[in-house]
Amino acid sequence: ILCSHKGLIRCHKYSMFPLRTPKIYVTFTNSSREWCLSYPVLLKIAYNPLKMFYRSQSIANVSIIASFIPEKISLLNKNTEITVKICFQATFRPAKRDNQVAIKCNATLDADLQSSRVTSRGLFKESNERYMQRDVVVTHSMNCVQDIFNVQEPSDAVNSLNVRIDIFLANPGTSPVLDTSSPASVAYSIPFIKDCGEDELCICDLVLNVQQKGDDGKQQFIATFSDNLFFASSSLPVCGTQLHCFCYCCRFSSYSKKNVFFCLLVSVPRKENVSFDISFDFNLKNLQNMAVLSFHALSESKEEQELDNQISLSIPLRYDAEIHFTRLANINFYEVYSGHNIPSTVNNFEDIGPTFNFSVKVTTGSIPVKMASVKIHLPELTSKDNPLMYITAVDTDQARGVTCQVQINPLQIGKRPYSASFKKENLRAVKELVNLSRMRTEDFLVCYLLNKAKKDVFRNWEGVLKHSFTIFVNLLFQSTFQTLQLFAEAEINVHNTDLFIIGENTLTIPVTIIKPDEKAEIPIGVVIGSILAGLLLLLVLVAVLWKFGFFKRQYEKMTQDIEDIDEITELTKYKD
Repeated sequence: ILCSHKGLIRCHKYSMFPLRTPKIYVTFTNSSREWCLSYPVLLKIAYNPLKMFYRSQSIANVSIIASFIPEKISLLNKNTEITVKICFQATFRPAKRDNQVAIKCNATLDADLQSSRVTSRGLFKESNERYMQRDVVVTHSMNCVQDIFNVQEPSDAVNSLNVRIDIFLANPGTSPVLDTSSPASVAYSIPFIKDCGEDELCICDLVLNVQQKGDDGKQQFIATFSDNLFFASSSLPVCGTQLHCFCYCCRFSSYSKKNVFFCLLVSVPRKENVSFDISFDFNLKNLQNMAVLSFHALSESKEEQELDNQISLSIPLRYDAEIHFTRLANINFYEVYSGHNIPSTVNNFEDIGPTFNFSVKVTTGSIPVKMASVKIHLPELTSKDNPLMYITAVDTDQARGVTCQVQINPLQIGKRPYSASFKKENLRAVKELVNLSRMRTEDFLVCYLLNKAKKDVFRNWEGVLKHSFTIFVNLLFQSTFQTLQLFAEAEINVHNTDLFIIGENTLTIPVTIIKPDEKAEIPIGVVIGSILAGLLLLLVLVAVLWKFGFFKRQYEKMTQDIEDIDEITELTKYKD
């Protein structure tokens, strides 16, 4: 194929086959100088061993003009019928009176030059499809084709309905060919209108959060929210029984340093309600103690009252720190017996008593807690200043940022002798050695969970704090009791209490102390109560016997016996 422009061959392409003729001389002439120089000429070459023949092809420039009746789609008509008229006209080079070109025309509804909707809002009446094809012969004069399509009740009545028209040769490879410089595809758009009269001014009254009353037209709902929230989802609008409305465009964007959610609704009848739900997620990278939301309802119509179209909400927030607090202890109960030999001097921890080991496990979730503290409350002394518990060791993971403030083994037991003195104490009335005011409960141990190298150290973090204490059994040997419970209490808190909360932040680690050989003591109140109950029972018994005449019969019997004795005495006296 050779291309000539202004009498010169600019480019050529040839088939890769061997030529038996050593030389080929190419010459051509054209009777029309103007046609030759005005536009590139397409040539076909036919080769035989003796001659080469050249034949040029004409070029057709086809223009497309489309018109629609009506030109706009009214929102009042749920199903609109539109007539589309597509006209074609061509110019040819070289120009001849009998020039014509046969083309095929494809029309596609709800499609533009770049894309098309998955579901079309319009269908051609003849085929009940979104596509239409026509065979057209185009000449110098205007040639038109006409079709009708129906617009279904639109799910999107804001974006215009587009119609794309494509043309191509009906018989490729024949002359003339289509001009490549003229577009073979065009798109037309049909807008939606509100039909609010000649002035196109609609008057409505939107009431946000209660009702949304509007004339025909589009209402825009805008919600702005603070940076500590994410837009998650929105439900489909719930409308009245005779209203069809659509949230056709919901998107999240940021402008003017604000987070904005848009939703456009299309409502037709008056006095109808539209409701839908908006869901938000929390932005864990920007934790704040207040969520601010602003809602604004807009309309393309003229608003009678704008004060009820805006609402602002400020919601106080506190985040669940997602901290889980668990414990594990080595002993749950311990037995002591009276008469045990009490060493006067303590040389090691074994001389004090049993070792009470417990571990506190801290597990965090996805919330970035920056710092937390664990406090261990212990009954260190009794009401008579007798030592009760003694800390011997604390094991922490300092590499992970856990530090504890505690004085371990302050008496230096094991390094030097310690003489312990105890006062005999009656603990029968004491059931729990931790919560009573007469017992001294101290913040014996405070551990801080902090890592300065990482900003959000406690996101999905796990750590274990191990503690060892010794119980002074010498006090228990000299005290009077049968059963009592000794409690250690662990409490975890975060430093930003105005931002975080912990559901269960307190743990109790109980140890039950049992003294089997201790005799039970009868309370004085029980003795006095028993005596009073016996006297009362005796009084009731006497009253019952009196009521049934028991004492009266006994009295009569005694009187009769006395009379009989007197008679016998007199008879005996007379005999004598």
